[in-house]
Amino acid sequence: MSLPVIAITSGEPAGIGPDICLALAARRPACRAVILADRELLAARAARLGLALRLREFDPAQAPADALEVLHLPLAAPVTAGKLDPANSRYVLALLDRAVAGCTDGSFAAMVTAPVHKGAINDAGVPFTGHTEYLAALTSTPRVVMMLAGGGLRVALATTHLALAEVAGAITRESLEATLRILHRALQQRFGIAAPRILVAGLNPHGGEGGHLGREEIEIISPVLEQLRQAGMLLEGPLPADTLFTPQVLARGDCVLAMYHDQGLPVLKYASFGKGVNITLGLPIVRTSVDHGTALELAGSGQADPGSLVAAIETALEMVRAS
Repeated sequence: MSLPVIAITSGEPAGIGPDICLALAARRPACRAVILADRELLAARAARLGLALRLREFDPAQAPADALEVLHLPLAAPVTAGKLDPANSRYVLALLDRAVAGCTDGSFAAMVTAPVHKGAINDAGVPFTGHTEYLAALTSTPRVVMMLAGGGLRVALATTHLALAEVAGAITRESLEATLRILHRALQQRFGIAAPRILVAGLNPHGGEGGHLGREEIEIISPVLEQLRQAGMLLEGPLPADTLFTPQVLARGDCVLAMYHDQGLPVLKYASFGKGVNITLGLPIVRTSVDHGTALELAGSGQADPGSLVAAIETALEMVRAS
């Protein structure tokens, strides 16, 4: 029986992405993990880390038994571990472009991404707010949903990388309904949950205190939830966020929908940091990612923990098998 082929993009070359990808040689996930990277970068980082391993160019027809598979894409400029160079930003994006192309044509069953550095990409003159938005544009997907999983939790977001001052205006009936429909469908199709139970957070403290601390719960969130309940969805909320993340409440759901980034993700990352997984829902392909950044100070040190990458691969496999 052939193993699923999963593309692993190595991310920012000056960060820990290459390090954690190389660590897969000792982990052997239950798939063909193909590292998208500059081959010489990986060889140089392996030498710096004192890793004796073989790198072999990816051959779709044959899986090597004793080497890491690499799909070579060339760097634009030499790399120094820990030192960003915006000149390599196009290389970082080329890794994503190639992984998406392979997922789209069936060469890869899924893609898993190591961290990129948003600042370096923007410094190169390329507007970039994150993997989630970039992959949505690349696949012509009008709306996607960002979800993180780990520590026994799944937390999806109604808004993603927005300034806090912009959050309330971005939550509309139309956007919230679309997000919940994507989330519900993905939990069914990608995670095999026949009747997903979704816990929906309110936006304001104490769920708005009956309108005294904001009316979004009354005018936007509650009407959408009631409409979708009538359509058969199992939705609970809007729930005050300060008591939502307690064991007795979480036990009632399969996933939490938080209204904004820092409402839901600090809790999940506290419960799972280093083992969490970032998942993009709504894409025509399976994409997961690590839950951490480039950690430039750890690049080439041998101290980078590959746990989140391993978890991201395992989650991608779970999603592939359920699809």
